[in-house]
Amino acid sequence: MPQTTLSWQGRTLLFLTSQCITLFGSTLVQMAIVWYVTLQTASGLWLAAFSVCSYLPQFLISFIGGVWADRYNRKRLIILSDGLIAAVTLLMYFLMPYLASQPLLLGALLVMSVIRSLGAGVQTPAVNAVLPQLAPAEQLMRCNGLNAAMQSLVNFAAPAAAGAILSLSNLHATLLLDVLTAAVGIGLFSCLLIPRQARPEKTANLWRDLKIGLSYSFKEPLLGRLLLIYGLFVLLCVPAGFMAGLLTSRLFGSDYWYLTAVELAGFAGMTGGGLLMTIWGGCSDRLRTLAGSLTCFGLLAIGLSLAASFLFYLLLMLLFGIALTCVQTAVTTLIQENAPANIQGRIFGLMSSMYAGFLPLGMAVFGPLADIIPLQWLMAASGLGLLSCGLFVSQSREMRRGQTHQSA
Repeated sequence: MPQTTLSWQGRTLLFLTSQCITLFGSTLVQMAIVWYVTLQTASGLWLAAFSVCSYLPQFLISFIGGVWADRYNRKRLIILSDGLIAAVTLLMYFLMPYLASQPLLLGALLVMSVIRSLGAGVQTPAVNAVLPQLAPAEQLMRCNGLNAAMQSLVNFAAPAAAGAILSLSNLHATLLLDVLTAAVGIGLFSCLLIPRQARPEKTANLWRDLKIGLSYSFKEPLLGRLLLIYGLFVLLCVPAGFMAGLLTSRLFGSDYWYLTAVELAGFAGMTGGGLLMTIWGGCSDRLRTLAGSLTCFGLLAIGLSLAASFLFYLLLMLLFGIALTCVQTAVTTLIQENAPANIQGRIFGLMSSMYAGFLPLGMAVFGPLADIIPLQWLMAASGLGLLSCGLFVSQSREMRRGQTHQSA
């Protein structure tokens, strides 16, 4: 189909589809690697090493990736980062038969995880900054909701696909599937014409651009507080969200079907939340949408800590997933609507760094605490913290003064 016949809806859908295809392959490989390491080593040290290699490089590179997303062509950055991830995965596919020693193979997989994490750190800010170039400002909340729903479906399907592939074949074949999905995603995205982006005044100093981005992000009354709220949100969602499996095993049972049901309920809720935002589009006052979502999220975290019935716990986890997606969608849309186009890459880079940093920080803090303090207490305390964040957003006059755009 000629590019000129595509509406903004068609261009946006093509873009999101291409990114979800590559995300499916990347998530599938990530799950396969974790499971492979778990089964082959049964070592907490190796699992910790892979977790660090999956998050730390992205944390370190994301803000620089945001500078590049403002300086250079975002389409090329996305394609190059996807291509780099696919290339290192393909290289690993060819090297695996010659890595007979397990420590050597695990070391090579660690190196691959580092490079893949670096590629994700460059890609993520560019992807978030491209959407406002494709969709009208008043439709951004719906587009972000659709993106969240599609990504949740991918995250739902990828573990099942990884398990099926590893049962029928091996990690070697899984790597090749990732390369194939990357080729399809890059091919689709290459056919898409992206409107010209606004770019900052060129400087020869990368660190000056970094400083400008940091200064602007925290100087603006809306954006600085928004990023702070987002960091606290990621940190505080760890007990009820990322440690849900631990609570399930302690309260209801350690059978796999319990853990699977909780994961399915969470991902189903996240998908439902994305569809809700796609259809509804949020309040015209975006801060009201964010405050309400944070409040619901906090109440559900407290509810999860009090649940005595497994079926009721699953229902709350479903609603928890919906609220989580609503918060993430509202934050992303507020940045897209209120940050200048020529600095959005750096702000989304900082946001990506905060996610990659605060999530492992939350695990490092709440994980050991859960062995000392009842996990239900930690979940309730995090819920109270999230309620405080929602109250702050609803009452913050500085954030409201900084909100320069409200969609109709």
